[in-house]
Amino acid sequence: MPINITMPALSPTMEEGNLSKWLVKEGDKVSPGDVIAEIETDKATMEVEAVDEGTVAKLVVPAGTEGVKVNALIAILAGEGEDAGAAAKGGGSAAPKAEAPKAEAPKPEAAAAAAAPAKTAAPVANGHADGERTFASPLARRIAKDAGVDVAAVTGTGPHGRVVKADVEAAIAGGGAKAAPAAKAAPAGAPAPAAAVPKAMSDDQVLKLFEQGSYELVPHDNMRKTIARRLVEAKSTIPHFYLTLDCELDALLALRTQLNAAAPVKKTEKGEAPAYKLSVNDMVIKAMAMALKAVPDANASWTDSAMVKHKHADVGVAVSIPGGLITPIIRKAEEKTLSTISNEMKDLASRARSRKLKPEEYQGGTTAVSNLGMFGIKDFAAVINPPHATILAVGAGEERAVVRNGEIRIATVMSVTLSTDHRAVDGALGAELLVAFKRLIENPMGMLV
Repeated sequence: MPINITMPALSPTMEEGNLSKWLVKEGDKVSPGDVIAEIETDKATMEVEAVDEGTVAKLVVPAGTEGVKVNALIAILAGEGEDAGAAAKGGGSAAPKAEAPKAEAPKPEAAAAAAAPAKTAAPVANGHADGERTFASPLARRIAKDAGVDVAAVTGTGPHGRVVKADVEAAIAGGGAKAAPAAKAAPAGAPAPAAAVPKAMSDDQVLKLFEQGSYELVPHDNMRKTIARRLVEAKSTIPHFYLTLDCELDALLALRTQLNAAAPVKKTEKGEAPAYKLSVNDMVIKAMAMALKAVPDANASWTDSAMVKHKHADVGVAVSIPGGLITPIIRKAEEKTLSTISNEMKDLASRARSRKLKPEEYQGGTTAVSNLGMFGIKDFAAVINPPHATILAVGAGEERAVVRNGEIRIATVMSVTLSTDHRAVDGALGAELLVAFKRLIENPMGMLV
C-alpha cells in the first residue's frame, strides 16, 4: 500500500513551510532515519527524516515550493515489493487537499430560499450558513469588531475554515469584507456615535503616495511575516511599562580582563586558542539569570487562567540575522559558568545566522536580553517577546562623569531598560529585579560563587 509523506509540523506554532530542497529523487530507496528533504520554517532550515522504509514513487511538491501547509501531501513512498509506478498513481487519497474550505451544501428546505431576494439566508464566505456560529479566534473577532467588519463575511484560512487574525487584516486592507450591520439612526438630540477606528492603508493606497519607478518591491519572507505578526501581537496584547537604571562597569570590565587572561589554551583545527573569551554580554546574561533567581516572582509568564512561575532562568538573546532576528535561549543560565555561557552563545549565534537552529533552541524561555551597545546606542526600550514577561535592553558602556561623596570622577556607565508585562510583574517587583541585576553587574564577583 502506498505510504503518504506529508509536510511535518516542525514546531508547535508552524502552519506552513517552504520545501527548499529534496535530498532524494524518484526511484531512490530510503530507510527510517534517512534525511530526505530540507524544510524552511520562519526561523530555521531543518532536515526531515524518513519514518518508513520504501522506494520514492513520486515527489508531489517540487523543491523550492513556498507556503506548503502542514499535513499537505509532499511525496509518495512505495512499500516493499510494491510497484513504484502503481504507488504513484494510487497514493495521495489520505492527504488533505490544499484548497480553501467549501461552503456547506444547502439543506433541501433551504434550496428554494437560495433563489429568494438578497435578504434571505445564504452561505457566507467562511463556509458557515447565515445564523450559524462562525468559527474565529478571539483576536480575529476583536479586530473585526473594532474595524466594523462582519467576521462571518471573512474567508477563513485556519483549520477547518477558522477565521484568524491575518484573514481579518487582509479583508480590511482589501476592502472586500462585508461591513457589520449599521446601527439604527439615533433619535434627535442623542449624542453622536464615536468615530470609527481608522483602518490600515491598503498596499495600493501606500504605493500611490510614491512616484512610480522610485522604489522596488521586495516580497516578505516567512521570517519577516512572523516577526511582524508577533510584534503586533506583543504591542497590542501586552501592557508594557519601562524601568531604566545606570550600571557602573569598571569592576566588571576589570574582572573580565582577568578571567580572559587566565583562560587555558586548547588545540583547534586552526591552531591553539583560548578555551573561552568572555564578552560583556555573556556577563549580562549571567547577571540577568541570577537576578531572576534572586527575585523569583519576576521569573513568570502570564496566562489568562494562571501565573506561570518558572523554576529556572532560561534567557533568550536577540541575534541579528539577514532579514530579521532570532532569540536563541541559554537554558538554566543561572546554573552555568560564564565560560559555558560564552561558548554556548557563540555556537547558538553561529547556527542562528545560518538558520540551523532547532525549534527547542529558540522557542520558550523566561526572559530575554537585547544588546545594541556595540552600535553605540545609549539606551532604548525593547518589545517583550511572548510568553516572556520581561526583556532587558542593554546600551553602550561609555565614560561619564559621576558624583561620589561630593566629588566628580569618571566611570564607565551602561544604561539598561527593563520592559515589563504589567499583568505579571508590577512596578515595585520590576524595580526589585532591576536593582538585583545592577548589584551583580557592579559587584561581578558574585557571579563566580
